[in-house]
Amino acid sequence: MQASKSPFTRSPTLDTVLMIERAIEKHSGKFSRREIWKSLPRKVMWQTYLVAIDYLESINKIAVDREGRLAYIWNPGLAKKLAKRQEIKL
Repeated sequence: MQASKSPFTRSPTLDTVLMIERAIEKHSGKFSRREIWKSLPRKVMWQTYLVAIDYLESINKIAVDREGRLAYIWNPGLAKKLAKRQEIKL
């Protein structure tokens, strides 16, 4: 479910994206998109929320399972180890 590409789509601020990312990390694998949205400490418009979710998914920080639950998959420790390998360029 992607947000529409209309000129009226709202862009989330960095603060909003980070808030959403923290909520997903906290409830990783337990909550659906709607449940995460309802658990946010501040209100966010649904369309703005979907844009942030699409962004986090596109940069491989989150994934959605078959049941629609969001999971935080970013692993900075592994990324640092891989960056040290000569054959891998990040």
